[in-house]
Amino acid sequence: MAGYNLQNEEKARIKNTSYDFDPLAKYVCHNCGRGDVEECMLLCDGCDDSYHTFCLLPPLSEIPKGDWRCPKCVAVEVSKPTEAFGFEQAQREYSLQQFGEMADQFKSEYFNMPVHLVPTSFVEKEFWRIVSSIDEDVTVEYGADLHTMDHGSGFPTTTSLNLHPGDVEYAYSSWNLNNLPVLEGSVLGYIHADISGMKVPWMYVGMCFATFCWHNEDHWSYSINYLHWGEPKTWYGVPGSKAIAFEETMKLAAPELFHSQPDLLHQLVTIMNPNILMNAGVPVYRTDQHAGEFVVTFPRAYHAGFNQGYNFAEAVNFAPADWLKMGRECVLHYSHLRRFCVFSHDELVCKMALEPEKLSPLIAAATYQDMLQMVDTEKKLRKNLLDWGVTSAEREAFELLPDDERQCEICKTTCFLSAITCSCISDTLVCLRHYADLCKCPPNKHTLRYRYTLDELPRMLQKLKIKAEAFDVWLNKVKDSLDPGVPSTLTLNELKGLLTEAEEKKFPKCELLTTLANAIEDAEKCASVIRQLDSTMARTRTRNSNDRKYHLNLEELNQFIGEIDSLACVLDEAKIVKDLLNESNRFEENSKRLLQTPLNECSVDDIEKCLEHGEAICIELPSLSSMRERLRQAKWMAEVNVVRRRPEIIKLETIKHLLTTGENILPDLLVENELQELRRLLYVSEDWEERAKALLNHPSPDLMAEIDKLLSEAEDIDTYLPTEEFLTEAMTNVKQWMKDLDEINAAEFYPYIGVVENLIQKGRSIPLPIPNVSDLEQYVVAAHSWKDKTSRTFLRKNSSVTLMEALSPRTPSALTTASKTRRKNSDEDPHQFTVTNEMDPVDVVNTFKEAEERELNGLKAVRAANMLKTFNAGDDYKFCVCQRGASGLMMRCELCRDWFHSTCVTLPKIANIKIKGNFSAVALRMGFKDCKFLCPVCYRTKRPRLETILSLLVSLQKLFVRIPEGEALQCLTERAMTWQDRVKQLLQKSEFEAAVAKLSLLSQKNSEAAARQKTEKIISTELKKAASNPDLQQHLQEIASCSGLSSEDNCDSNSCHTYNNDGVECAKVTSSFSDDTVDEHAYSLHLPNVDDNECILHLSAEARQQLEEVLMEGDLLEVSLDETFHLWKLLQASRDPDKEVVLMDFDAPNKMSAKKGRKRRSEENEATKKLKQIKTDLDKKITKRKIKDVKDNVRKRTDIGSNGGRRRGRGRQTQSSSEEDETEEKCAAVSCLLPASQEVDWVQCDGGCDQWFHMACVGLSAQEINEDEDYICIACSQSNSAFGSLQQSPESQSSDNPLSPDSTQPSSLQKDGV
Repeated sequence: MAGYNLQNEEKARIKNTSYDFDPLAKYVCHNCGRGDVEECMLLCDGCDDSYHTFCLLPPLSEIPKGDWRCPKCVAVEVSKPTEAFGFEQAQREYSLQQFGEMADQFKSEYFNMPVHLVPTSFVEKEFWRIVSSIDEDVTVEYGADLHTMDHGSGFPTTTSLNLHPGDVEYAYSSWNLNNLPVLEGSVLGYIHADISGMKVPWMYVGMCFATFCWHNEDHWSYSINYLHWGEPKTWYGVPGSKAIAFEETMKLAAPELFHSQPDLLHQLVTIMNPNILMNAGVPVYRTDQHAGEFVVTFPRAYHAGFNQGYNFAEAVNFAPADWLKMGRECVLHYSHLRRFCVFSHDELVCKMALEPEKLSPLIAAATYQDMLQMVDTEKKLRKNLLDWGVTSAEREAFELLPDDERQCEICKTTCFLSAITCSCISDTLVCLRHYADLCKCPPNKHTLRYRYTLDELPRMLQKLKIKAEAFDVWLNKVKDSLDPGVPSTLTLNELKGLLTEAEEKKFPKCELLTTLANAIEDAEKCASVIRQLDSTMARTRTRNSNDRKYHLNLEELNQFIGEIDSLACVLDEAKIVKDLLNESNRFEENSKRLLQTPLNECSVDDIEKCLEHGEAICIELPSLSSMRERLRQAKWMAEVNVVRRRPEIIKLETIKHLLTTGENILPDLLVENELQELRRLLYVSEDWEERAKALLNHPSPDLMAEIDKLLSEAEDIDTYLPTEEFLTEAMTNVKQWMKDLDEINAAEFYPYIGVVENLIQKGRSIPLPIPNVSDLEQYVVAAHSWKDKTSRTFLRKNSSVTLMEALSPRTPSALTTASKTRRKNSDEDPHQFTVTNEMDPVDVVNTFKEAEERELNGLKAVRAANMLKTFNAGDDYKFCVCQRGASGLMMRCELCRDWFHSTCVTLPKIANIKIKGNFSAVALRMGFKDCKFLCPVCYRTKRPRLETILSLLVSLQKLFVRIPEGEALQCLTERAMTWQDRVKQLLQKSEFEAAVAKLSLLSQKNSEAAARQKTEKIISTELKKAASNPDLQQHLQEIASCSGLSSEDNCDSNSCHTYNNDGVECAKVTSSFSDDTVDEHAYSLHLPNVDDNECILHLSAEARQQLEEVLMEGDLLEVSLDETFHLWKLLQASRDPDKEVVLMDFDAPNKMSAKKGRKRRSEENEATKKLKQIKTDLDKKITKRKIKDVKDNVRKRTDIGSNGGRRRGRGRQTQSSSEEDETEEKCAAVSCLLPASQEVDWVQCDGGCDQWFHMACVGLSAQEINEDEDYICIACSQSNSAFGSLQQSPESQSSDNPLSPDSTQPSSLQKDGV
């Protein structure tokens, strides 16, 4: 027996040799030659030479710990040649007994105890301590890799001499490691050569600490190790999936070893502590293998271990079908490491592909997949070679060459499919992956050596595919068909096809084939019997039914079906027999049940179906005749039961027919009883019909009682009586009508008109006379009369709403402005207030309250949406009932807050007045009449006064029926009166009382001013006449003195203008409402001048909100109330005229002449002359009034020529002239302030319209503008949006606010060049 010696080369020492020199030389320093300073003298552990620490290069500061070598010894050690790292072959040989004695002695002496008492954990701990120790050496021997062909096997074999009978079983066992590698399922069995260690087992005799280092099996195959006897063997394993991580960790731990030997892990000389591997993230698993146990390693799984003591084990490799894929990866891995292969993987695959019939199905499938990859790779490699330029090729039988002659010179791979050679080196070849590394010769010097052509490989692959797939499919089908637990699905022909397929394709003989043949034979016998039976049954059906002969009974039929069910296939003919048996059994069961059932409980359908079923079965059944007799009796009884259960269909003719039929059937107790009852019923029915007809032909005074008596008798007669149906229906309708009338009279409240009308209609449809119908008709007529009167009171002519809609709160859809949307939603609105017949007054009131809440909420939403609408450029808001954009004269509805065109709806009279001042001021002057606007959607009825409605309610109380419109009117009246109480409480607050008082004072002042204005106009007319007629001057003085009019009274800011020209003081009294300012409405003639600021009431935000909410609800009421008008006056007087706009004219700027202002310069001189003449005439006759002069040095705008220059503001004198001149002198501002002064400053718009404006009217003065500034009016600055409101106050607006219905933008000044 051979062994190995573990050497630790780092601990090897160089033995001293004898030197011929003075012995004292070792006590002196070899550098300086002195022997002093002994405490610094350092002795070499290799040659014993002495050196001072300070004489060394570099000098040492202290004596080093451990061994130290001098520079000479280091040089000698370094100069030694490099030796391979690994185990050393021992020189001594042992017998098995000698090795065991040595092993036990070593372990016992080492641990100082008997070998069997040393724990395995203690041995393991000591082993890794020794491996990790640097200073300690332990030498052990290991009898490893002993060939069984040389030394025998631990397993009995068939070639063993004197084989014991008990060992025969083990000699042929599959677990015998001599048999395992070449079993049918192992790929290694197709390698004909005996590969030692792979196909032929190796034996291992171990001792304590004998180690097998980290490694994995050749070609990454499986391995199996069996411990025959001895002490345990400790294993450590790393999964194959973590092999790369394991290798990287080992290389990082000892890079210098792997640099010199890249395939170091394949030399079985490297050991590393598993803890180091696990710390690096590599999983390691351990186990202790005891005697009699197998250990199996999987492909590429690294494993290592050591022996706990003296033992004997045996190991071998094997390769099942799934190894082929891993084997190909291993060959590629070997080529990267330039490691020699044990055998050629491609040669093994091709050898199996050439003999597919010898392969097992599983191996054939795995070989096909591996060869498919091999062929694909070979095609690519040969294509690359062809592209490189190699065109010469020769066939080579690589399997005949020794492995060392067909190994790639570069990667050491054993070539088989192909190789490349060159003429310059004929004895060297490389694989196709390294064709460029062979030599530097051109491609045409190279030759491809190939084993198979690319056409031959696919043919081999196809045969392998057929073999792999065919047997697998066949095997599965046979197993399924013969498995008793799996239902049979194959037919007899398909089962025969499986047997034929196995014979044709020469599948290996097995037990399944025999079983399959027996199953087919049994199936054919059963099919033959069924065909004979079916032929006999077909012939029998053609014979007379009275002369039938059958040979099968039910018991024989059951036994035959049992045999058919046990077959391995499905017979098409089996359905005939099974159907016959099922039908026979079912008929016998049904017939037995029906014959035992009483006649009155039998169903005719059941008997007919059962009898039909039995006659269709080709087996003689004894129950058929009894079932035919039972059917006749059941049919007659069924007919009698039908007419007895439904007396309304039993006519006299039917009874007579049943009597005739029942007397012709066989006697039966139940049949006789039914015949007697039918005879009695016929007599009673005929007698009742005669008496009923006599009563109808000659009615008595007590008709109703007589009819009730007859109907009571008819209830006891179970036949159909035509006269009974007529009388019953009539009496039922009369009683029901009277019951309905009594319920109406007994109710707490009067019925609705619809209920009464329905009752009248029902009474008219009854053929018998009913009292009280005429009274009900009178009640309905009176109700309709009241409804018509109410409609005339509320609804306008051709109104689009009904009376109920007008009296009910509006639905959310009815609040929208768009007419199409309202019309569409009105019919489908679920929120419409409705009154049903089941409602009492409390429910009506509650429903009305809920509708009120929805109306208020909906209106608030509509108001909020409408108030968000703006007139900015780009906005696409729609207004009015026409749903179009802003244009022309528009006014805002006080309720829904939407804007309406004057062309679409009728606006109040104030909209037709040419307003000077804000809207509130003008409304105050008009007494707020014809100033408030409600759109047609909000103001939809005539809105009668409350007194008129109260008279209608009085008439309503006199009616005897309830009308939904009346209920709604009552709720509306209650709502209006409740609202009046709220208004009364609101106006009692101090803030509102003060506002009402102030508004009353303003109204009174306005009335007085209107009267005074009328007088002043008369005087003004006389003054005009006096100015042209000197004879009337004296008369004018008298009128003025008589009327008490003074010059101060007549000269207010609007009616009197004073001039100071050339030092002559003159005055002229004119009317502020001259002919050019009079619009089409007469109100414009009577508007006195009142300060606009006095017309505004100042209310707190809370009061203002309360006022708006109360007024909103008041405007919703379809009732005319004075409080609504009073609240609106307060609200309008408290509005800011500049922010809360209600009237706007978007066409106002277009109505003025574009060149109006530019004509004034040319007409100034003529007008001035006329004024001077008039002033001179009036100077001595009219009371003079001294007017303060305006600033003499007023900045005046001058014209800068007509060639593109700007036209600035100008100072000019106010003058009077004819009506035409006065029109030309009018300011273009919407709300002209009519400034009165000797000299008034004007400014012209530079934005494009060229209109003239008073500076005071646009919020400017002559001191505030410069020559280089441009003035742009509101209309030009907002050319893409609305033009502003009619009551716009420019000086109170901010240019930062966007234009909206409640706000306007002022005109702007722009610097030149900006």
